[in-house]
Amino acid sequence: MGYYRNESKNQDFFVDEKGQRWFCTGDVGEIYPDGCLQIVDRKKDLVKLQAGEYVSLGKVESALKNCLLIDNICAYANSEQNYVISFVVPNQKKLTELAKQRNIEGSWEEICTHPEMEREVLKEIKAVAANIKLQRFEIPVKVHLSPEPWTPETGLVTDAFKLRRKEIKNHYLPQIERMYGRK
Repeated sequence: MGYYRNESKNQDFFVDEKGQRWFCTGDVGEIYPDGCLQIVDRKKDLVKLQAGEYVSLGKVESALKNCLLIDNICAYANSEQNYVISFVVPNQKKLTELAKQRNIEGSWEEICTHPEMEREVLKEIKAVAANIKLQRFEIPVKVHLSPEPWTPETGLVTDAFKLRRKEIKNHYLPQIERMYGRK
């Protein structure tokens, strides 16, 4: 038993007091009474908020991708804070239509940085989150709209378009500080 075609990682295990061998994969699983294991999350995607609640960033993101105004989203939480924030690549067509309805004009970047557009996207996020029944502490309280899409070339997503959380955090550090009120 071990990692498939990766003998070097087969030494990455620990043994409990009963002699059972456990592999450290970083996955969070749920074991059913029949012995089946279902992978439900990744340990690195869980963040404990200041008040003690655990937030699954991946769960929040997959739920909020149902929002029509969103092309991509990265939820972010800091264990020293008590709320979640998010970075959103908005759907250009939908957000531009909404801006026109609100009499907001300008370049794509100006639309994305307009405070009213942030409020509108946040309102839509909250509506979708309530519909999907996310917990109150899981719903992002603040949002930053990114006018540039996340591509492998920008380094913010992998070639498979999975989020690179560390790179996104570093890229949006000034916005993180603003949204958490440190600037």
